[in-house]
Amino acid sequence: MYKLITALCLSIVFSVAACAQTKTQVRATTQTLTGANNKNNLSAEESDKDTGTTKSTSPGSEYQKNEFYLGYSNQQVDNFGRTTFQGFQGAYTRNVSRWFGIRGDFSYARNDRTLHGSLIDPVIGSYNFQQSSVRSVTNVLGGVQIKDNASTNRFKPFAFALGGVAFTRNTFKNLACASVPCPASIPLTNNFSYRDTSLAGAFGGGLDIKVTERIDFRAFQIDYNPIFSNGRVDNNFRIGIGVVFR
Repeated sequence: MYKLITALCLSIVFSVAACAQTKTQVRATTQTLTGANNKNNLSAEESDKDTGTTKSTSPGSEYQKNEFYLGYSNQQVDNFGRTTFQGFQGAYTRNVSRWFGIRGDFSYARNDRTLHGSLIDPVIGSYNFQQSSVRSVTNVLGGVQIKDNASTNRFKPFAFALGGVAFTRNTFKNLACASVPCPASIPLTNNFSYRDTSLAGAFGGGLDIKVTERIDFRAFQIDYNPIFSNGRVDNNFRIGIGVVFR
């Protein structure tokens, strides 16, 4: 009986020891796998830093930090009456979070047209003249942009508020008589221009549509672009379409 009890005790001791050894091996294996996973995660995070992508364990929280926009701009300028200017617009946004970004914005647009008028000369009487006019508006603005930048989103509406300066330039050239007979000279100034630098803003929004992981299509962008010049406000509007690179 004694030998049987001793054998049972030894069997139990050996069984416990075997279980303890098995648990130790399992724990070591788990730590090894955890370490490997941590290294992989660190490598992935480093890769994300290199590509400008911020990742989190929360679903849908990945977003690109950098955003570049380039597109066509149609500007409705309050030039003592609504006038269409055409040009381009570019912007860079640094996203500091999924929802919030700091935006720098540049746009240029111009309008070319021919002005017509009439004058009276003491010798030949009334005659017509024409002159080329080129007016351009350049906006240099900065501010904030709000958009859900989650990389899983296909449709991304956004809004922004910007402030800065606008540079306006008017050039008049190619003054010529437009009727017969013509006077010996036309008593108007030819080939001159004037410039103006004013405070400006832009308040609006638009919609981006995901095309690839790195490219979005900006379906539209529209903003109110007031320019405060010489004691008056030019109530301008900008309408754009283009491509966003992330």
